[in-house]
Amino acid sequence: MEIKTYDDVGATALDVIREVGSIGTGNAATAVSELLSANVRINLPDVRIEGFNEAIALLGNPEEPVAAILVQMSGDMNGIMLFLLKIDFINAVLHTMLGKTVSDYSELDELEVSALTEVGNIVISSYVNALSGLAGMEIDLSVPAISINMLGGILSVPMIELGYETDKIMIISGKFILNKHQVDSSLLMLPDIPSLNKLIRSLVAGHE
Repeated sequence: MEIKTYDDVGATALDVIREVGSIGTGNAATAVSELLSANVRINLPDVRIEGFNEAIALLGNPEEPVAAILVQMSGDMNGIMLFLLKIDFINAVLHTMLGKTVSDYSELDELEVSALTEVGNIVISSYVNALSGLAGMEIDLSVPAISINMLGGILSVPMIELGYETDKIMIISGKFILNKHQVDSSLLMLPDIPSLNKLIRSLVAGHE
């Protein structure tokens, strides 16, 4: 049965997407480990579908500054992926890569922004590659863009793009463990409804 809204996504579909997330985050941990030349692990992700206000409450304060890597999906899946980077995550990466930390997003220079964008792109690409491989879908990704804004402003981007179809956000959250230092990570995935139906048909058929 085709879904019409994100609310129609059932427990089985979420379980399968969680399994894909485990593979994707495992691949991401390996790739980030190689980039940073450090021991990186990512714990098993949780997958939730939340409304806009509930997502903000889950992820932090709407006025909290955050950085985000944004990528557009096209091909067999259309939509947006966002990887949120809070200051503790940023400092864990920068300390490992460059031996420095920052106290505020405004202190980030061009080299540091480039390094963070690359880490975010690796995480998103690893998840999407796992998704496309298991679902047999061709998913193209745009060049990643980084944005620094308040959390509410960051989350308004997918709502503006896809608000005509859904007021829900799929949140794939987990913990990065970088040289024994644990930091939160959140990946937001917003495929449009036709893409979500394709994904569910491909992934869930073998699990029912």
